[in-house]
Amino acid sequence: MPPKTAGAAERQASLRWSHSVFVALIYAAVVIVAQLVIHRHLADYVGPDNDDAMRLVEVRDFLAGQGWFDMMQYRLGLEGGTLMHWSRFIDLPIAGLILFFRMFFSPEGAEAAALTVWPLMLVLPLMFFMGLAGRRIAGAEGMHFSLILTAMFILISPRFVPGSIDHDNVQLGLVALTAAMLVDETYRPRNFAIAAVALAVQLGIGAETTPFVAVACMTVACLWAWKGEDFAPAAKAFALTLALAVSAVFFSLVPPRFYSTVTCDNLSLGFYGITGAGCIGLLLSTLLASRLSRPWRIAVLAANGAFVFATTVALAPQCLRNPLADLDPMLVQLWLSKVTEAQSIVLMAHSEPNTLGAFYATGFLAILVCALRILRNDRPSLHAVLLALVAVNWVITLVQVRGAEFANLLAIPPLALLIAELRRTYMADTRSLRSVLLYVGAMLVSVPAVWAVGGALASKSLGNNLAVAAPAKAEESADCASKAALAPIAGLEPGVIVSASNMGAPLLRFTPHRALSGPYHRDQAGMLAELHIALAEPQQAEALLREAKVTLVAFCKGDPQVEMLSEMEPKGLYAQLGAGHVPAYLEPIPAPADAPVRFFRFKPQG
Repeated sequence: MPPKTAGAAERQASLRWSHSVFVALIYAAVVIVAQLVIHRHLADYVGPDNDDAMRLVEVRDFLAGQGWFDMMQYRLGLEGGTLMHWSRFIDLPIAGLILFFRMFFSPEGAEAAALTVWPLMLVLPLMFFMGLAGRRIAGAEGMHFSLILTAMFILISPRFVPGSIDHDNVQLGLVALTAAMLVDETYRPRNFAIAAVALAVQLGIGAETTPFVAVACMTVACLWAWKGEDFAPAAKAFALTLALAVSAVFFSLVPPRFYSTVTCDNLSLGFYGITGAGCIGLLLSTLLASRLSRPWRIAVLAANGAFVFATTVALAPQCLRNPLADLDPMLVQLWLSKVTEAQSIVLMAHSEPNTLGAFYATGFLAILVCALRILRNDRPSLHAVLLALVAVNWVITLVQVRGAEFANLLAIPPLALLIAELRRTYMADTRSLRSVLLYVGAMLVSVPAVWAVGGALASKSLGNNLAVAAPAKAEESADCASKAALAPIAGLEPGVIVSASNMGAPLLRFTPHRALSGPYHRDQAGMLAELHIALAEPQQAEALLREAKVTLVAFCKGDPQVEMLSEMEPKGLYAQLGAGHVPAYLEPIPAPADAPVRFFRFKPQG
């Protein structure tokens, strides 16, 4: 090929390999195929998390005719049901997929197909948003490194495995979209308007990202205060779009009877009013104060902050603390403290110190990189934005480890920039050992899985895992929640069943009964009723069962909660059933001798 033609062909190939959509599509396709191969032997088409099963139950109810605004789970908790705080924004697309696949498969096959496709569908937008963020801050090289790190993030995350239909995977995508828009250093209003829509939808889906939404809004406001007229069009577009978008989300999800109700675990008047106050303050500031000097703009920003805080105190003072702070102490001790994703760094350091690197190291490294660049005056505005977005999720992780996925995801763009720069240094002098070590080392420490393996090696747990495992006890390997385990009561007339809370969602999925207890903080009364029944001596338990209108008891000796409660109270109902002492008021339901779950009809004496 002539040199001129060869050069043109090379430039065209380079352009294709740097096109954000094209490259993201290739990476996403590889990740999706890898996910299907890695998880080809899944035993169930629903994810292992209780939330996955509960989401499916909610979608089934929606498809069966339950109203858009009716978020009651009538088969969970005490009589009357439990008002859930989840969002129809997630139910709707999953329900649509199920209806589509019903044209080709049986009802169960349609569910299986939809639940396989849904999390894999979300891989492509996440890859595109992260690639776009990497490209905007570090060019084509940064895009590729961002995509490589994101691919590794997805492959080790449970959120994008077939069957994972909880809302965390959607929230991760929206967080990535927000970051990709806010790192635009040209401050195009369109990008900041898109970020505002993403933040509004996050509020509508769940409260987990509320601190992130708040910090993202404060970041935009601070950029306006610092840059003034140069940033005013972007700030104006952001404030106006967020006000309109959060209003649309509020009226789309909140039923009219709850317009004046304040809740702190989902979008309600509280978060709507606080967001609206911030939008009004920022919009007026951009219109009236953008030409003022920087000190005056900072003073206006402080006044806006005081206005938002006053609105918060007036509308929703309870939302200034942890939404779970009102949990009964008994539930905190016997339930919440046992939930892994709700553990703090202190508890994780005591129980699983080998996991600390995977949860905290990557985010901390990104924070350190951003802080050093700000101190060096290296694109300080960009790195201040990145620092704020990573830091808020990292701080959340200190309190509850569930924030680690968001912190690790948002750590990718600044680390991709670092890796791209170290690669250029290495390519300039490939013989330099220092350049090689820095380049390879930065790549390795940017992957949470590397920290996980390192932690396992440090604690020698990896070697223990590779050793021949001792035979598991029967109760440790017991299957308490599968379709087969719950089959003996699936055909019975609907009743009220008491069981360990982890069995609640599977009972709703596989049987027609109402489950008294499920691992959800809004079912506080049901969970407390179940715990009191489990710990009460059989004679007192009979009265509690009658009070809760229980008709069936499901007992799985291998359930962790059952084991814990049996040890706590050896004379309690669960301990007695585990020892084979069945009270006269419980009539065993026929089941195979080796069945992991035993079922009883409750027949009150007298």
